Amino acid sequence: MEGLVVCPANHVPLTPLSFLERAAFVYRKNIALIYGNISYSWEELHGRCINLASALSQLGVSSGDVVATVAPNVPAQYELHFGVPMAGAVLSAFNTMLDATTLAQKLQQLEAKIIFVYSDFIGLVLQALTILQEKDKSCLIVLIHESNNVKKPPVSSSGPSKILDYQTLLEMGQPNFKIMYPKNEFDPISINFTSGSTGKPKGAVYSHRAAYLNTIADIFRFEMGKSPVFLWTVDMFRCNGWCLPWTIAALGGTNICLSEINGKEILDAIYLHNVTHFCGAPMILTKVANAIGINQPQLPLKVNATVAGVLPQPEILIKLEKLGFTINHAYGMSEALGPMISMPWKCQDEYLSKSNEDVDVKIREGVHNIMMEEVDVKDPESMESVPADGKTIGEIMFRGNAMMMGYLKDSSRTEEAFEGGWYRTKDLGIKYANGNIKLKDRAVDVVKTKGKTISTLEIEGVLIRHPKVLEVAVVARCDDVLGETPCAFVKLKKGCFVTDEEIIKFCEEWLQDYMVPKAVIFGDLPFNSSGKIQKFILRDKVNNALKLCLQVGCNSVGELPTPSS
Repeated sequence: MEGLVVCPANHVPLTPLSFLERAAFVYRKNIALIYGNISYSWEELHGRCINLASALSQLGVSSGDVVATVAPNVPAQYELHFGVPMAGAVLSAFNTMLDATTLAQKLQQLEAKIIFVYSDFIGLVLQALTILQEKDKSCLIVLIHESNNVKKPPVSSSGPSKILDYQTLLEMGQPNFKIMYPKNEFDPISINFTSGSTGKPKGAVYSHRAAYLNTIADIFRFEMGKSPVFLWTVDMFRCNGWCLPWTIAALGGTNICLSEINGKEILDAIYLHNVTHFCGAPMILTKVANAIGINQPQLPLKVNATVAGVLPQPEILIKLEKLGFTINHAYGMSEALGPMISMPWKCQDEYLSKSNEDVDVKIREGVHNIMMEEVDVKDPESMESVPADGKTIGEIMFRGNAMMMGYLKDSSRTEEAFEGGWYRTKDLGIKYANGNIKLKDRAVDVVKTKGKTISTLEIEGVLIRHPKVLEVAVVARCDDVLGETPCAFVKLKKGCFVTDEEIIKFCEEWLQDYMVPKAVIFGDLPFNSSGKIQKFILRDKVNNALKLCLQVGCNSVGELPTPSS
């Protein structure tokens, strides 16, 4: 139409950095962050982030440079989510559970200019840099201590890098530094590596635009009102803490950081600070439930707890809801900036009924958020939507504005992921008439027996209800007649004992015959640095053991040897 223009007056590139600027003005004296006896107002926090950005700029960090972090949920990690992009750089927060070799590989891929390291992990980082030393890879280390206000002497090192103190760095900054806002809202703001549960970890690159929009989506997804009190139980190195550092700033809320993540610390913080929300892995719920005392008082107000992953036993969820928690179950991935689908878990006695259809309703992942244009279940070959009958299995696919830009330095994988104009999750699911989607399994994890596709997640959902079972994983075991059969790996609760026959009989009460595990193996389960069970290790273990069993003439499941036998 004539007379219309796009100009600075009506178009400003979207970035979550604007939320901190507003918080410092609107909520300036409100408490922004609490960590033990440390607390900052939004005005103070904003000033620290400005100084951080200024100091980074003085050190030569410029637009497009990568700044890495290896730190838990301490105040500095929160400040880096603003300070690094304020300097025009790209943040990459590493999982603190990585080994030195894996960390070295990722640092080499990133070509990070500076690494911020919490003091507990300095040995890990120096070891990783030593591995890279022969490749002439060096960078500055900024050491974060337990207290941001305490300066410690530099750590001497024989490694290739100079070490600077975090507080010293902040003091270098100038309060009049001009924030380097993105010229294009599609400029990268962060790089988050996938867990690598199905292969080599990939660096998912987030744009300022996607982070901004997903921040807005968080407000609706987690049902947040003005000035929430958020307890940091989800790691900020996981999808930038599900974009929640920026969300809490947008709402002028209060961030509560913990020195230790255990059930008692979480409960104590909830009562002390009137926490309204927390998120993370399902094991967080188990920790909290186990810390509840006999005469535990009701929570001062409802607490919204959102977890992504396999839910713990219904008894744990019921226990938490009775105390005052509202449990939400989410589904997402690094490529989608965290959870994209969520649904409340409702506490009802019928959940424990084997015959009630309502059981199925309560374990669906739900519907997508407002910033994800479409979520569908499609035939991966024809790209046609599967019937919304709650039975037909297809691949779950996303498309919308809150998605990654692609994989760092990996065009082929990016093209594969976005083939056909949708993000292909490689997760299998079903769709219901009301729009709800239910995750069935990872495509690589399903068991195929006599033409039928078995969801290992459904079997695990039954096994975890057994009162003596602590952890479980089901994988496909090769079978000459059936093709594949389910094999259950089970870790029992401390002090408990149960036979494989009892486990199988328990499953027979809940599952159709073809879904019942034909083998049960007891022991610890292998987890990766993201806390996900490495099923490919278990598949190799059981199938290698099966080959050995055939060679030596085993007659029963209980005789299956391990590959090291």
